Amino acid sequence: MCLGVPMQVKTIENEVAVCEIDGVQREASLMMIDGVQVGDYVLIHAGFAIEKIDEAEAQLTLQALREALDMGLAPE
Repeated sequence: MCLGVPMQVKTIENEVAVCEIDGVQREASLMMIDGVQVGDYVLIHAGFAIEKIDEAEAQLTLQALREALDMGLAPE
């Protein structure tokens, strides 16, 4: 199963964003989407930002992921 994780963009340098969620930071390439700015939320998959999303959608997705983890339903 593939999963896109919502993360907030903290910095951007040379088409690479440092993104963060819950204190965890990851680098992600921005080569697949345009118009991303610091503070935006993006879906991260396999080291790439694949879609820009609004904060409300990001929070709903994160809540669902956290609930799945709490119930032991996370994919292995």
